[in-house]
Amino acid sequence: MSHTLAYVLGVIVLIIGIGLSVALHELGHMLPAKHFGVKVPEYFIGFGPRLWSTRRGETEYGIKAIWLGGYVRLLGMLPPARADHPDKPGSMIAEARAESLSELGPGEQDRAFYRLSTPRKLLVMAGGILTNLALGIICLTVALGVVGQPAYTATLSSVSECVSSDIDAGAACTDADPTSPAAAAGLRAGDTITSWDGTPTTTWADVQAAIAAAGTEPAAVVVDRDGQELNLTVTAVEVPRTVYDAEGNPTTDDSGEVVTQLRPYVGIGPSLGTVRTSPGDIPQVVGSAVGQTLKAIVTLPVGLYHAVAAGLGLEERSPDGLVSLVGVGRIAGEVSSAGAGTGTGLPLSVRLFYMLNLLGSLNLALFAFNLIPLLPLDGGHVAGACWEGIRRVWARTHRRPDPGYADTARMLPVGQVVFYLLIIMAAILIWVDIVAPI
Repeated sequence: MSHTLAYVLGVIVLIIGIGLSVALHELGHMLPAKHFGVKVPEYFIGFGPRLWSTRRGETEYGIKAIWLGGYVRLLGMLPPARADHPDKPGSMIAEARAESLSELGPGEQDRAFYRLSTPRKLLVMAGGILTNLALGIICLTVALGVVGQPAYTATLSSVSECVSSDIDAGAACTDADPTSPAAAAGLRAGDTITSWDGTPTTTWADVQAAIAAAGTEPAAVVVDRDGQELNLTVTAVEVPRTVYDAEGNPTTDDSGEVVTQLRPYVGIGPSLGTVRTSPGDIPQVVGSAVGQTLKAIVTLPVGLYHAVAAGLGLEERSPDGLVSLVGVGRIAGEVSSAGAGTGTGLPLSVRLFYMLNLLGSLNLALFAFNLIPLLPLDGGHVAGACWEGIRRVWARTHRRPDPGYADTARMLPVGQVVFYLLIIMAAILIWVDIVAPI
């Protein structure tokens, strides 16, 4: 597969994943709303021109051209104006109320969203948010526990023919170089080392530790070759190897010379694959991902500042910082096309891990973002329902009249400002992802 085709395929897979996430998010709103009797005239994935739609009962289901979100239209989201606090005729709030209630017939007033009890409002509006949380957890759990994290495995990708004069520099073999211990023992690329000197090995780190422990003594090595178990004996040799620091840079002494250390050498290289995370460790890893996502939302202004600074060339772009859908699409394309057409591409399992991790992270971001208690986000409606419930409980406990529905329509001007701020933020992040991509 060509690099370009693989790149496009990665972006398409991401778009489909986003579309499914949006569809399920809106379903999380629609199903409880319908269950509680709210009238739902439209359920659409995407915005802009209608590509396809069908009507089932009173609801039109469909797909629109721009897959940057979706919506489910619940009638009566805004309550009528209070008699003691009427709207200004022709105002944005008055028009929004009229539109919200216009499709409810004379016998359907009880089907307005605003007529629901506080717990039911919370279930409807939190349904989409919790759906994204569940999707994020599922994607990350499958990526970690079923597919596995990218890691070097106990399967060999290469076997050196000799002990060259400069191993770390990858010097070519000469006639004067001795045969490597791996080649002398009969190891081959594609062999999977299942034990070394009696120690079971499942990862490359296990193999490295076992080689170091065995030293230069003959070691019994069991390998799996094309489904057949073979028993070999490998005797490592001691060679000087470069010492690296924690950041992967060669360590030097006071005179500037590279520091070396004698270590057992076999002459084998690992293949890249995936290693499954222990079931007991998955909750901690997923919990950490949820916590980091929530932290990113809380520190959103700081993250945006650093993104702009990176776009202006004032600092390096952080791989853990904010990113737009353009940046996410670029990452998906690069993961899908890495090494395509060269024979050195990432294994399918590694690509699958990154795609699931990407979709899981996106769903966690949608979950956290929608917790912001401002319209037009779901969190704004959740906050309105909570405020309504608190006022009514307070009134009951103090034997006061029912204060009525929370008038979320009064927050529409704030919601409009938030909407424009979201557009500006998206535009800024798209610009940063173009000029200073991760």
